[in-house]
Amino acid sequence: MSFNDIFKSSFLESVSEFSIVDTLLGMAIALVIGLFIFVIYKKTLAGVMYSSGFALTLVGLSLVTTLVIMAVTSNVVLSLGMVGALSIVRFRAAIKEPVEIVFLFWALATGIVIGAGMIPLAIIGSVIIGVILLLFANRKIHSNPYIFVLNLQNEQTEAEVMAVLEKAVAHSVVKSKTVSPAGIELTAEIRTKDASTAFVSEVYDIPGVDSATLVSYNGEYMA
Repeated sequence: MSFNDIFKSSFLESVSEFSIVDTLLGMAIALVIGLFIFVIYKKTLAGVMYSSGFALTLVGLSLVTTLVIMAVTSNVVLSLGMVGALSIVRFRAAIKEPVEIVFLFWALATGIVIGAGMIPLAIIGSVIIGVILLLFANRKIHSNPYIFVLNLQNEQTEAEVMAVLEKAVAHSVVKSKTVSPAGIELTAEIRTKDASTAFVSEVYDIPGVDSATLVSYNGEYMA
């Protein structure tokens, strides 16, 4: 055995050739689209709990997925090994908003499409998705959902409160009503006509209203 035979490796001999230009071009486009997804995420985020870490993950996910797909498409053996390796990986992350799942799949799909060489599809598809999300997000801003919790003394007070709500808000529906010797606890889902919440003070001034609490409502009602 010669000195050169010691350093011979089947792994080194099986390294596939790749185009540096194509790699840089694909990664650059993945970065641009990833930043576009990042911007759309910031503009369409409904809640106040903005996560900079999650936003950065969207950019990184586009780049990493692009790199993986480029490697897989260049070597059939590597693609089979990659499937086995990724099948044992488990990810656990807290999703605060359901729409964040859309952004995760968007970033993944972008990386897959760019890595497969279908760059025009990635660009056109991302622009369409971004425009649709912006349109629906801006439309949602005009509707402000809340949960209104009231402690009332009697049924007459309840009728007066509902009359005020009918005029002050765009939509209201009773979610729960608890009657006890202490009075009535009423929980209603309401949607305001605008960002104003002055009607809360108007309701509280009604005789027989012990307390009035307005809570931001995210669409998940807990009975």
